[in-house]
Formats: sequence, structure tokens, C-alpha cells
Amino acid sequence: MFIKSKKALSYADMFKQQAPEMTPLEGDVSVSMTIYYASRRPDLDESLILDLLQGVTYINDRQVKEKHIYWGLDKENPRAEIEVKKMGD
Repeated sequence: MFIKSKKALSYADMFKQQAPEMTPLEGDVSVSMTIYYASRRPDLDESLILDLLQGVTYINDRQVKEKHIYWGLDKENPRAEIEVKKMGD
């Protein structure tokens, strides 16, 4: 993972501070997330978040076999609400 912008590096630092400690899931997973932005300007892009979840909720983002990604607007509280579930075999 190569993060190039200062804004992305700042986001990554904040993410690491807020991410819960847990044992990463093994096997295939599904991810559902709503990304709430502070303005209408940004395009919906979950790629940085999926990278940051590596080693936290799953071992590698190649485990993600199903994604549901939604765009939201919250000028007062921009955030990402994320749910990761292990998929059945």
C-alpha cells in the first residue's frame, strides 16, 4: 500500500487510532460501508479504507468477495460506518 497525499496519510493515522483491536478474520468476507463526506465534492472511493482494514478485520483485502459501498453526506460528522462479515463456505 502506497499512500501519497498528506490528506490520505492523516486519514490513515486517524483510522489506526480508532480501529478496534481484534483477531483478523480468515477466509472470504463481505464488506458493507457507508462513507459520510463533509461535502458533495468527493467521489465515492473505498479503496483506502479497504487497505487500512488489512491486518485489523481481515488478513488481506483479497479476501473481500462482496462489497456494498454507499455515499452519504454529513457536514458535521464525516465518517465511515463499516461492517465486515465472514462469508459462509
